[in-house]
Parts: sequence; structure tokens; C-alpha cells
Amino acid sequence: MPDADSPRATAREAIALLTGATGFTEHRPPPRPLPPDGPLGWAGYDAARERASARTGEEESVVYGTGVVGDRACVLISFEFGFLGGSLGRNTGDRLAAAYELALTRRLPLVALVATGGSRMQEGMVALTQLQRVAAASTRLRAAGLPQIAVVRDPTTGGGWATVGAGADVVLALPGAQVGFAGSRVRPPHADPYAYSAEGQFAAGQVDAVVPADELAATVTQWLRALGPHEDLPAAPVPRALPTAGVGTGSAAGGGAVAPLPGTGREAVARARDPRRPRAEAYLADYFAVRLPLHGDRSGATDPGLLCGLGLRADGQPVAYVAQCGTPTRPAGYRAAARTIRLADRLGVPVLTLVDTPGAANDAEAERAGAGAAIADTFAAIAAARVPVTTLVIGEGGSGGALALAAPENTHVTVDSYFSVIAPELAAAILKRPPSETGATADQLRLRPQDLVELGFALSIVG
Repeated sequence: MPDADSPRATAREAIALLTGATGFTEHRPPPRPLPPDGPLGWAGYDAARERASARTGEEESVVYGTGVVGDRACVLISFEFGFLGGSLGRNTGDRLAAAYELALTRRLPLVALVATGGSRMQEGMVALTQLQRVAAASTRLRAAGLPQIAVVRDPTTGGGWATVGAGADVVLALPGAQVGFAGSRVRPPHADPYAYSAEGQFAAGQVDAVVPADELAATVTQWLRALGPHEDLPAAPVPRALPTAGVGTGSAAGGGAVAPLPGTGREAVARARDPRRPRAEAYLADYFAVRLPLHGDRSGATDPGLLCGLGLRADGQPVAYVAQCGTPTRPAGYRAAARTIRLADRLGVPVLTLVDTPGAANDAEAERAGAGAAIADTFAAIAAARVPVTTLVIGEGGSGGALALAAPENTHVTVDSYFSVIAPELAAAILKRPPSETGATADQLRLRPQDLVELGFALSIVG
């Protein structure tokens, strides 16, 4: 793929970047002639199309067909920006709709290499309504449980971004690409250009990863392996216990061994809050051979304290993951979690959640960002999931903010964890008890790992 100072890659060069020597089989829908100068009779439109065809060697702004990326067959769509700015007209819509239908008929994932300035002015509303066709075709593919990956190139703006691009399950972007609904000629004159870049969209949680061109084929291959389609995958195995590096009491706790069970509620809370115990990053690194992050809530925000994505285990089994990192979870985190769980459910991929939070973020900004609604949506996503969800509590289980990610009847706990209806300090304060009684309150709450098993909340203690 050319760098920022080189000519843009053609549609076929972009396809070759992914398929390499495996080749590409082009498909074309039956031709549908346009009236002279198009549906609007736009003077000079036919001549502009002829010049674009002579310049690019293409008949339209989209090329599509079947190919193999890595070891995975898929349907590929690639936009030719040199053909009238990769714009969408009626014939473009025919090709896009046919590509989605091809993926549906053959039950193949769809990969779109997008580079477009939006709808074609010379065709007016006929062009604009192609966005509805694309949205309908994408919805049918989604309902069939088939994944869609978009690679947004430079530029990806207008309706092409708002349908083929941002409407995909996974959105990858090339570095430095212009990405946004508003193109460079229609945005406010003093708008920050970073907001319209691949990197800016990543920071805002609208893009899952910015991937250099020389890594794109490998990255898309891994995503295709993880996304499927799949059939009858088993539940995610419960992660194994990790060494506790001296957390807890007794000789068994040192030297990298698994610590014994806590004797008191106070001890359980102290161990869960100990900075030396393993965190989500360590568990995920141990659990997966490959991790593919899903980034952001698609509403303009991210939560660095919650990790989401799909991973491949050493045996090749895909598992979706949602992992709290020990911080208060923000609304963006819950929205990203719900997005991940629903994607996994639609694609038939089992889910693993790692619970570790003192609770949901409770500051004014979190309330303005819709904390309650975001938590409710996460509860709903897990409740509605048809795929198996497995939960391991690895640290703090802080009230509803933690429970939103816990699988009913399939939750397990580590020896360095607790789960409580409320933090013992807050419970003591509500009950107007002095701080000296916090430990006794923790015991009353029965929040230790062994208590959670006895109460029927947890199935087992991993240790």
C-alpha cells in the first residue's frame, strides 16, 4: 500500500495486498444501462464516467468477488477512488448489494476495502438511496451470523463510511487515512483535522485498530479465523490460577504458589486489592495465543480499564473476552462490553469475562454519560446470550458494577477475590458503624471465595 506521499492504491492493488498470490475471482452483476448523463441528465456525466474508466481501467467505483486471505475464503469488496472519488451511484449499489448477497449465499465472511468520498452528486437521490440498499444487505448478512470486516483507506468519508465502513463488525484503518462522515470540503473551516483521521477515530472508539499496510494481511487473517463462521463451539474453559507472588498469608503464598483461602472477610478484601496479585492482562496473556482487541464503545468514548476483543487459544478455538482491569468501570466500558458480547453471540463464539472492579464509576461525568443505561444494557446482553458465557472473578467484585459482567450459574472465583453487595467500608458507613468495625462488617457480608461457593453464587474456586 502506498505511503502518504505516494499515489493511492487502486482497488485491485488493495485486494492483492490481502490475497497475495492466492488470487481473486471477480464477479459482476448483470449490467444495467443508465439513461444519457444519468438519472438527473447531469450534463457531462457520461463523459466524466468515460474519462474515469479510461484512467482506471474500471467500469465502476467498486470491484468485488471471492478470494482467500491467509487460509480463509471470503468475499472481497474494494473501492476504486480514482473512479469519481470512489463515489456510490446506482451501479455501485448494484455491485455492493450483489457482493453482500454472494457472501450470504456462500456463507462467507465479507471484507470491504473502503476508499470513497460518499454518494455521487451527479445521480442525486438515486445515489443517496444506495445507502439504504447497503444497510439492508448488511443487516441480512448480520442476521445470518456472517461477519463483516472493513478496512478503511484514504479517504473514507460520507455515506460509504456510515454504511460499509462504520457498519462493519470490525473496523481496521490504515495509518494516516482520512476517516469521517464529513469530507474535507464540507466540514467546518477550523475543525480539528485529527478528529477526521484514522488515529483520531481510534482515540474516539470508532475504529478497532490502526494497522500498517505490511501487517494488514496477517491481521485480517487472524480476524477471519476468530470471527468464523463457526458451528457448535464449546464453552470457554475456565482460566487456570496464576501465581500470587506473595499475596496472602502462610508459606504457600510465597514463591509463586497459589495462596490459601482467606480466613476473614477483611483478609479477602485486602488480598483482592493487593497490587501484587495477577491482573486481567496477565490472565489474558496466559489464556490466549493471539488477541484481537475490539476498541471503544462506538459512541465516542473508550474505557482503558476494560479490555474487549476476540482471541485464539493455542488449539485455535476462538473466545470473545471482556476483562475488567481493577478500576471503576465507566459507561464506555459497559457499552463496549455489550457490543462484544452481542457480536460473539451472533457469530456463535463463546464468551469469557474477567471480573475485577471496585464498582461502576460514580462521578458526575459517568452519570452524564449514562452509567445506569450502560450497565443495564450489559446485564441485558449477558441475559440474552445464546452462546455460553464463562466468568472468573480475579479480584474485586464490587456490587452491580461487577455483577453486570458475571454469568449466572457459570461464575468461578480465585482465592484472591471477593464479591459483595457493597464494599464493607460503605456498608459500615451506611450502618453508622465506626471504621474499627469494617472487618466485622466484611465477615457479615460473607464475601470470601468460599462463602460465594457456599451461597451458590460461584461454582468453584480456581486455585
